[in-house]
Amino acid sequence: MAPLYAWLRRHPKLVDGALAAALAFLGVASAVAMAFRPGVGVHPGAPALGVSPLAGIPLALLLAVPVVFRRSHPVGAFTAAIILGALQVLLDLRPTATDLTIVILLYTLAAYTPRRTSVAGLAICLVGSATAVARWLPGQLSVLDAIAVGSIMFVGPSLIAWVLGDSVRYRRAYYAALEDRAARLEAERDAQAQVAAATERARIARELHDVVAHNVSVMVVQADGASYALDNDPGKAKEALAAIAATGRQALAEMRRLLGVLRRDDGTDAGRAPLPGIAQLGELLEQTRAAGLPVTLTVEGVPQPLPDGAALAAYRIVQESLTNTRKHGGPQATAQVTLRYLEDALVLRITDDGQGPVTVPDGAGHGLNGMRERVAVYGGWVQAGPRPGGGYHVTARLPFQPATPDLAYLAGREPGMGAA
Repeated sequence: MAPLYAWLRRHPKLVDGALAAALAFLGVASAVAMAFRPGVGVHPGAPALGVSPLAGIPLALLLAVPVVFRRSHPVGAFTAAIILGALQVLLDLRPTATDLTIVILLYTLAAYTPRRTSVAGLAICLVGSATAVARWLPGQLSVLDAIAVGSIMFVGPSLIAWVLGDSVRYRRAYYAALEDRAARLEAERDAQAQVAAATERARIARELHDVVAHNVSVMVVQADGASYALDNDPGKAKEALAAIAATGRQALAEMRRLLGVLRRDDGTDAGRAPLPGIAQLGELLEQTRAAGLPVTLTVEGVPQPLPDGAALAAYRIVQESLTNTRKHGGPQATAQVTLRYLEDALVLRITDDGQGPVTVPDGAGHGLNGMRERVAVYGGWVQAGPRPGGGYHVTARLPFQPATPDLAYLAGREPGMGAA
């Protein structure tokens, strides 16, 4: 049945044409029967227009034609049927089965046009019904009988047809609204997915910036050291070259891991190591010392676990701070990393005693901006700047429980807290 129903929906005029043919056949048959029935003619008191009862046959055929165009031209089809019905009443031709056309077209008018149009059509049908009763039954029935006959034959079917058509129009509009809402929700979901993808790409870009900046900085320092020691201490030069190779391999491994997030065609995560966190700070400090920057680590308070994202942010803050110290602190600089565990947050403080000039980091300060963006996601803050006695410091606060970021944190201000 489903294929048949779909085929009928694709060919509405064929369906309406078959309905029009059936109505025409019934109308012609009833017109012929009344024309040749003995005693059928013009009732007493009616105007003598000299119209033969056989004139109802072509009128029945003409009344069936608008049914074919009722869906594509509901107003035009209804208007044509009303004109033919008025002509039938004017010529005093008795009703036939084809007069059901007007009821069908009123239903179509209510189903496919605005309510104000269909209400006007209903009013025309009711007025026409009263006129037809007065025309066809003058003086033969009492007023109450005429009202009863008109209600049964004309008014009742017209009201039923209008109510059914109006309910169909309302239900169709309701379903259209649901479909529109579903389409808008789907579009909104796709937009949110695109925003999430863009956010993920931005996160990966920040990770790649941190990885490349740190490891390239180490490689540059080691290469400079190797060039100085090449003639005087070949052993040191060899160690520096080995450190450059190890750092480059580590950078490539981290870049592959990060870029692997974008490759989800097979739906697997095989071969991806976890991103670094607090536990990997020891390896980071060892690598920093191997690059020639003395650094110490101090832990205060009782260590508590951080969310994975916050732990990664802490690692990157330390990494970026040490990278900036190597680049701008001078050859004799030393660094101190302090992790202070409070009741509700971890406070990071990275200081150095570099004596070189304080300059804007490479990349127009993107490293510090990246720190602030990372920390702001977890409701923390970052402060960085020169120390009074020389050197530089970076202080960051990461809550253990993620919170809504404060705009003051994004601006780099410490609300109610001094240097750690």
